[in-house]
Amino acid sequence: MYPFFAAMLGWLGVFLTGSDTSSNALFGSMQRITAEQLGLDPVLIAASNSTGGVMGKMIDAQSIVVATAACYEDRVEGATAVGPIFRAVFWHSIALAALMGILVMLQAYVFPWMIPAYTL
Repeated sequence: MYPFFAAMLGWLGVFLTGSDTSSNALFGSMQRITAEQLGLDPVLIAASNSTGGVMGKMIDAQSIVVATAACYEDRVEGATAVGPIFRAVFWHSIALAALMGILVMLQAYVFPWMIPAYTL
């Protein structure tokens, strides 16, 4: 089940830090080491962390505040729009991160040929 949760960990990292780069710096090494210990492709798991993070970008506070500031001229109206925007996007973010986790699980166990061969 780890490939599924690798995407969810990337999602959580971006939600908390507000940046895919920061999430990769925070969890990337751990994801690689865990993948190697479990016999999974570390490139796939690191990519899962980053791609799951993109789904977390939809709901991080920084992105929602920037979106409301850009769309609403009135501060009060923009401030009242933050909650509904978050609630509307939250479940989409969870669903897309879960779909990404399922895709990574399929690539790890069912379709391993989808990952190109590489040498270090």
